[in-house]
Parts: sequence; C-alpha cells; structure tokens
Amino acid sequence: MDDIKHVLDQGPFFHGTKAELRLGDLLEPERQSNYQDKKSNHIYFTATLEAAKWGAELAAGKSKERIYLVEPLGNFENDPNLTDKKFPGNPTRSYRSKLPLKIIAELGKWERHTEEQIQHMLSSLKKLREEGKAVIYD
Repeated sequence: MDDIKHVLDQGPFFHGTKAELRLGDLLEPERQSNYQDKKSNHIYFTATLEAAKWGAELAAGKSKERIYLVEPLGNFENDPNLTDKKFPGNPTRSYRSKLPLKIIAELGKWERHTEEQIQHMLSSLKKLREEGKAVIYD
C-alpha cells in the first residue's frame, strides 16, 4: 500500500454504481467506464452522498443501483473533471485514484433523486455529448 503523504479528505468515501460487489472486493482502474465507452485509467469516488447517488443513478447498466462505502488503498487526487472546471474548489468532494478502492460496506438505504431530476440530468448529458462537450479527462 502506498503511503498517503497528503490527505485530501478524511471521508467516509462512497462509490455509486450498478455493479454487484461483496465486502472486501476491490474496485480497480483499467476497467470499463460507467460513463464512456472506454476503459478508465482511474477509479472515481466521492465523500458526499449526493455525488454517490448520481454515480449510482447514472451508471451504465440495468442492475440495481448501489452505493458502497470504500477505502482508498493509496494516494488519490481531486477529480479534475469537476474540480475548478465545473465547480470552484471541490464542493462535490470528488476524487480519483490509480490504486484500488476496497469495499467496506454497502449503504443499505438511501433516497434516490426524483425521476424528473434524473431525466433532466440524462437530457443535459445527452446534449453535452451531442455538442462534443461530454469529455472525461482520465
């Protein structure tokens, strides 16, 4: 395990997805992205339930939406796709790592966004893709 020299956030940390995982499983980079048709160089996570909910709701697939509590197994950085590009600073407390995240628990119950909110977000993302602006810097 890499030494964490500068702790950006104490957590707890969440990862929203539609993947069915078990306690102790590792989320690793170099896997198919939940949001683009490519492998991702990083694994993404957040310290806010709100961002984790969006991650679960917008993830690819038809499976059940899940939010896992995760433990970074090494250094991580602010997610440059959100930090200072879309939001000043890092209000979503969104991060990424090239090292695995360990599943330590599954959040059993959480309140989804409304269908109207989700459809609005999906429409906004579709528009960005059509405009060539839905770029994830990975």
